[in-house]
Amino acid sequence: MLQYYRERKKALNIMDFDDLLLLCRDVLRDHPDVRERYSERFLHVLVDEYQDTNKIQAEMVDLLASRHRNLMVVGDDSQSIYSFRGANFENILQFPEKYPECRLFKLETNYRSTPEILHLANLCIVQNERQFRKELRSIRDGGIKPVVVPLRNVYQQAEFVAQRILELSNEGVPLNEIAVLYRAHYHSMELQMELTRRRIPFEIRSGIRFFEQAHVKDVVSYLRIIENPRDELAWRRVLGLYPKIGKVTIDKIWNLLAKQADPLQTLMEDSFLKQIPKGAITGVGKCRETFREIRSLPKPLSPTEVVESVMKHGYADYIRSKYTDWSSREDDLVQLAVYASKFADLEAMLSELALMTNTEEQGESEITDMPRDRIILTSIHQAKGLEWSVVFMIWCCEGMIPLARALKEPGGEEEERRLFYVAVTRAKDQLYLCYPLYDPNRSMGYLPLSPSRFIRELTTVSPRHQEKPFDQWLIDEAYQ
Repeated sequence: MLQYYRERKKALNIMDFDDLLLLCRDVLRDHPDVRERYSERFLHVLVDEYQDTNKIQAEMVDLLASRHRNLMVVGDDSQSIYSFRGANFENILQFPEKYPECRLFKLETNYRSTPEILHLANLCIVQNERQFRKELRSIRDGGIKPVVVPLRNVYQQAEFVAQRILELSNEGVPLNEIAVLYRAHYHSMELQMELTRRRIPFEIRSGIRFFEQAHVKDVVSYLRIIENPRDELAWRRVLGLYPKIGKVTIDKIWNLLAKQADPLQTLMEDSFLKQIPKGAITGVGKCRETFREIRSLPKPLSPTEVVESVMKHGYADYIRSKYTDWSSREDDLVQLAVYASKFADLEAMLSELALMTNTEEQGESEITDMPRDRIILTSIHQAKGLEWSVVFMIWCCEGMIPLARALKEPGGEEEERRLFYVAVTRAKDQLYLCYPLYDPNRSMGYLPLSPSRFIRELTTVSPRHQEKPFDQWLIDEAYQ
């Protein structure tokens, strides 16, 4: 397949982005006359954000600077967080070895954050062994200490953040000066629901709203059909997930189902297969198997069990074959199953989702002509380079940041610590590090969670730092 792709590009005389890098590098490397021309032409080569360059880009820079060797790179090794995009941390770390005559200038004055926030950041990043040692210094006067906020569970975490946002707004802090950061997009689900419920406007920069994501809509559509077998939109969405069932075939199938008193029961009858196009029989058969498994679950149906059954009987295989980011989508659906455990039955869950959707639509219509004054919800990766007066970090517990699967990668812990460092240095005035004490798990009850190792390290970094770099709030009934 890869060879065919290359041949097609060559036949069409086109290149993709990777080609632009690779072939440019190859021309400079393999054609001395071209390399001499450009390395002579550019007396000075300056590179910004060098910590985010990949191996090919670094080689291109070296080739362009090969004649005069007047090369200046600017970057912060403590903010190298894009290895998943191909960025090579070694580029900036090994630069002095590659250019032994270079001079190193450390820019340690920080104009953004209070001394208290920078103190916490310095204590955090000092744990990384592979780095250029620096200590940020603030030009600002002292402020308030960052706050670590342990909360009973993820729902109380959402309630606390929403309530504190309202308090800050009443104190005069503009909503667009408040951000909530998290390691993975699905970490924001409960908070999205709470902010929507309280009519607090927000903007998501890590993706789209949780329940507007295609894979979440797909799974919820199964629940809608179980609850209301005559839900045409849900049927059309579910049928479209199966092979060789396109729009025309969906029209034919729905026209048959719509005439029946119980479309779902009709789907289960063998006689129904004789009425549909032959090409769709296999797909409809798989659809029937999924619904048969759901209907075999103990009554009354548990929303969590239905979500898990859909995943187990076909949908997990579907997203793995369709999406390159299937693992993060699976994480979303695991979180959907956890959220579903709040509800006694499907009707209660679907009613809540419908209410949230209507509230979102009404809220949007009311603020259409108003300034974009709203809370920012974003992943830490998306937040790099930005700043806010107040920053909340949620899910600051072990397994979430650092993310468990990231620790399996070489150098994973140090990159996760750099990610934590990036997050805390987004805050100018106030920083809240929030984490739930328990995680609801249907099969195992409430699982205890521990604070992130990055929080625990803050009090054990060095004997000379006796005072905690943060205050701790134990939330009382006011936020329950």
